[in-house]
Amino acid sequence: MSRIALGGFGHETNSFVSHRADFAYFCERRDRPPLVRGADVIASLLGGSYPLSGFVAAVQDDHMLLPLVWAHGSAGGCVTDDAFERIVGEMMERLSAAMPVDALYLDLHGAMVTESLEDAEGEILRRARAIVGDVPIVASLDYHANVTPEMVEHADALEIFRTYPHVDRPETGRRAAETIVRLLRRGRPAGRALRKPGFLIPATSQCTLVEPSRSIAARSAEPGEDMVALGYAAGFPPSDLFWCGPAIFAYGWTQQAADSAADALAALVERREADFASRLLPADAAIREALALSSGACRPVVVADAQDNPGGGGSGDTTGVLRALIDVDAQGAVLGIFCDADAARAAHAAGEGAWITLDLGGRSGPAGVAPIHGRFLVKRLGSGRFRTTGSVAGGVDADLGAMALLGLGGIDIVLSSRRMQAYDRAPFEHVGVDLPRCDIVVVKSAVHFRAEFEPLAQAVILAAAPGGFLDDPAQFPFKRLRPGVHLRPMGPAHVPSGDAGR
Repeated sequence: MSRIALGGFGHETNSFVSHRADFAYFCERRDRPPLVRGADVIASLLGGSYPLSGFVAAVQDDHMLLPLVWAHGSAGGCVTDDAFERIVGEMMERLSAAMPVDALYLDLHGAMVTESLEDAEGEILRRARAIVGDVPIVASLDYHANVTPEMVEHADALEIFRTYPHVDRPETGRRAAETIVRLLRRGRPAGRALRKPGFLIPATSQCTLVEPSRSIAARSAEPGEDMVALGYAAGFPPSDLFWCGPAIFAYGWTQQAADSAADALAALVERREADFASRLLPADAAIREALALSSGACRPVVVADAQDNPGGGGSGDTTGVLRALIDVDAQGAVLGIFCDADAARAAHAAGEGAWITLDLGGRSGPAGVAPIHGRFLVKRLGSGRFRTTGSVAGGVDADLGAMALLGLGGIDIVLSSRRMQAYDRAPFEHVGVDLPRCDIVVVKSAVHFRAEFEPLAQAVILAAAPGGFLDDPAQFPFKRLRPGVHLRPMGPAHVPSGDAGR
């Protein structure tokens, strides 16, 4: 029976939004558990929908598990130095106290940027390696990881989600468990390789339900017998770091095996560059198309407000698509999840059936986004506490704070006090929305919505309204990105400004 330490710290950082992820942010329950320590790590996550959940289920009967610290926050602005040092510092203190260990598993994200660190996960792995020495370290990563040389160097294998929407998170943890058991039996791999394709991929083109991502992700699932792990990461464009962008990484029993596998998969990604181009409609055109398609239809049209995706750091309160619905007097439409804590408080103070006049949303930017002034009907109130039910992150006890369903003409608005991407139907149902009976369903999400909402839909339309999660990476003002990278597929090459640098 081996002694396996385990923990996790994750955040998907959008460097170009103003808010910060502080220590309190990771301690608050939102759409995932708050910071947990020691035995509570396993008690809180076992049976859940996280990589660590799958890892524990796979190895707990055969090995001694030494839980450290686990904290994951949904996407947003940079992690504060204080939050990073407090959480990682405690993780490393607990790891030191648990020594000696035979292996270490870490449930990371791969796109965390702090106020002082471009590559937060590389630093976590570096610190862990300094403590555990020459024993296997395996980490699981999100599909949107910006994989760096430091991550590949300090880990003995990386296991990454192969789906977007991420419906294989526990399975990724189980694969990490299988890998760590294999390394415990055979030893650390001799070969490791990293390849970084020379272009950034828009989020909406990273979906593994469609080409070219579908076939690339499938190829990464076939590492071969001489390999320990092979992975493809699509990258997270809003993270401003030198190594931002897609990656292929490989761990082999020999260096030749690792290089060969990485080169072959990287060549496939490079050949498909042009196929990654994305197409979003302006918000008004998207809503007009949705109206035309929904007329007389028996299933809703789903419109994705892709650039206000809280899962990519969007504020959840931009008003561009809502304004487009208002301009055409849309009927039978619902929009969610719209984050405005002040409006939610006003709705709860007034009560169900009341009319309230307020300025809704539009207070978090970007420039040109303004609140919607109107008189709203409070149709339904909710506590914001519910259990998710979908395939992306089902079985999670969420707390979005006070929630409400507001009516504005023929438009219903699912209102929350805390941000959550619309990857699950439960928040809509929590405030009484009957999704199949809607004509138009607008979701603040880029891709994750497809797992639960696309099966309801007769059509899906991607809308581009101003928001913090731009689909065209060329619009981000990078300061640290390495020179020469195409800022979009087949797009212009990045030229750093005079004061840029690593």
